Amino acid sequence: MVDSDEHLLSVLETLEQCRAALCAGGRDETAQLLSVAILDLRMKLNQIGDAELKVLCEEVMRGEERDGSAARPAQRRHPRLRVVK
Repeated sequence: MVDSDEHLLSVLETLEQCRAALCAGGRDETAQLLSVAILDLRMKLNQIGDAELKVLCEEVMRGEERDGSAARPAQRRHPRLRVVK
């Protein structure tokens, strides 16, 4: 198990470097796709399930609604991801 986690951490580091290079090169959409892969690996490494992620996303959305930050159209926002399985 430890070797597997170490391997995943190595892959994660590589993906993060690739994402940074893509962002620097103006390939934001492709970098976002890598962000999804990075999130998936982090969830596996930290044993976070889909249900826990969904609860977190819902709480963040509620917090934004309370703060009024969801109503600020001038700020560029990334599209929201929904957990679908």
